[in-house]
Amino acid sequence: MSKKLLLKNAHIEGIRYFETYRKNGGYEAAEKALKMTTDEVLEEVKTSGLRGRGGAGFPTGMKWSFLAKPEGVPRHLVVNADESEPGTFKDRYLMEFLPHLLIEGMLISSYTLGSNVSYIYIRGEYSWIPDILEEAIEEAKAAGFLGKNILGTGFDCEIYVQRGAGAYICGEETALLESLEGKRGNPRLKPPFPAIKGLWERPTVVNNVETIAAVVPIIEISGAEYAKIGVGRSTGTKLISACGNINKPGVYEIDMTITVEEFIYSDEYCGGIPNGKKLKACIPGGSSVPIVPANLLLKTINGEPRYMNYESLADGGFATGTMMGSGGFIVLDEDQCVVNHTMTLARFYNHESCGQCTPCREGTGWMYKILKKIEKGEGKMADIDLLWDIQRKIEGNTICPLGDAAAWPVAAAIRHFRDEFEWHVNNPELSQTQNYGLANYADPIPAVAK
Repeated sequence: MSKKLLLKNAHIEGIRYFETYRKNGGYEAAEKALKMTTDEVLEEVKTSGLRGRGGAGFPTGMKWSFLAKPEGVPRHLVVNADESEPGTFKDRYLMEFLPHLLIEGMLISSYTLGSNVSYIYIRGEYSWIPDILEEAIEEAKAAGFLGKNILGTGFDCEIYVQRGAGAYICGEETALLESLEGKRGNPRLKPPFPAIKGLWERPTVVNNVETIAAVVPIIEISGAEYAKIGVGRSTGTKLISACGNINKPGVYEIDMTITVEEFIYSDEYCGGIPNGKKLKACIPGGSSVPIVPANLLLKTINGEPRYMNYESLADGGFATGTMMGSGGFIVLDEDQCVVNHTMTLARFYNHESCGQCTPCREGTGWMYKILKKIEKGEGKMADIDLLWDIQRKIEGNTICPLGDAAAWPVAAAIRHFRDEFEWHVNNPELSQTQNYGLANYADPIPAVAK
């Protein structure tokens, strides 16, 4: 059984309420942290090796250490709960069922960063969750864990929940800050980075929900013990949102030492693929990471087992690997059409582009139109090369990573499934009534000379 840190009490009835959470060890980590110096807490987070769980995987302790501390200038912690990546829903689970875990993590983090006013920016579609969070905040405040002079330490902290309007672009930290300030959610040019000039031009740290929640077990068991879980730089546990063609979709906590094959097929996790179907492909980290065929998902190009961690999933780079991303694990069986899926994602990114950068504003629209044309059986062979050229001109040429997020799925789909795109072009009528199928996507990979 995988070690549980974040979800260890998720099964307890009433755990979303303060009284039950407190009875099961809640806020003990906060009490411990408030007796430590801020430098000591920061050192624990650094020692833990915790990496940002929102997708980028940047070391959290290092990010915190960049925070500027000018005399007399307020600092802020902002929790990014704008979970809009297709295929990702782990943060929703934490906020809905374990809100006090997030509040406790925010208290510890706010204390460490010197943030007396912190915020949760939550996506507009999560319309029912702000009420849960605000209730938890009031409960924590009534118990003395928020507000003035917390536990007699002299530290003050208020937490506010801000609802977004349902824009994917506001998951980008500077666009989120713009929206939080009441402006249009357009990404800012960097530098200056939020750690120097963030919310209202004050030093700000923006972290994902899961990242901040993970601070609680780090303080509970120590950074050194947390670092022993997992493997290499993939320390601690990771929440995975599993969906698609699997028997048991849901949120799973893994310690990143299991193989991808075990995660998909074991009864402890996804429980295999329904109806005895075969695995065709997978998007393992949310819609923006490269899709990979079954034979590159279960094993690396060198024939070694692929593991559910940052390094193993990235093995081979984008040529033969992918990314852990936000942990949105989308499984496709043999009956799925890669062209259709790629078109759907292109439509999403075109719709969610803020329009600030020309390559993204124009390029995402062109990619969607061309993919739609191919999917409808009206494509030409030259369209596939045109798609490749367009995505190449978007990647790396925009202010924020949305351009990359739109380009990578298209690039990976063509890289690994070009024969399926060509089949759509060469069989326009047949492609409207049946799918290309499994083809060679699950065939053993030829041995690579070492």
